[in-house]
Amino acid sequence: MGFRCDFLVDDRVIVECKTVKELTDLDLAQLLNYLKIIDLRVGLLISFNVVLLKDGIKRVVNKLEE
Repeated sequence: MGFRCDFLVDDRVIVECKTVKELTDLDLAQLLNYLKIIDLRVGLLISFNVVLLKDGIKRVVNKLEE
């Protein structure tokens, strides 16, 4: 069984694109699972349903150490 991420950039960053009114915890959980599956640290969750694209970008970090 595998998964399908929208974009994998340079084998370092997963980019998941959405066209939803609001990003949910389910969208975040999906991206975190993708990051865990291929053991990456950083992903971007992007919603294109915003006026300014910068307002629709959320950076997600797997295994964030405090």
